[in-house]
Amino acid sequence: MTVLKAKDVERVVKLSGSGRIEKDVPPKFKPGDRIVARNFESKGHTRLPRYVRGKRGVVERDHGVYVFPDTNALGGPQNPQHVYNVRFDFREIWGEDAEANAVLHIDLWDDYMEPAE
Repeated sequence: MTVLKAKDVERVVKLSGSGRIEKDVPPKFKPGDRIVARNFESKGHTRLPRYVRGKRGVVERDHGVYVFPDTNALGGPQNPQHVYNVRFDFREIWGEDAEANAVLHIDLWDDYMEPAE
């Protein structure tokens, strides 16, 4: 097994294309926007958890532009886009029996979200 040394972490992250990148990509959302996590079947890699698909949340923060892992994981295009921290109420995700006033924060890419109606 190969062990990654601390001095090599930054270089490896940059090579993997998984870190923040400096691209001029306009954001599709801003903090305060209400969104719905897209509900789709993925035939490949995705970082969109099933338990938030189709659920409503609120954008809390824009982290900037990152490589989209769904297209890049198997050597495809980087498809750079914004990543946002989104707040979901527990009851939105797990129903009325879930703890009141509890929330989940999750980071989502542009392609995982749609504006809420």
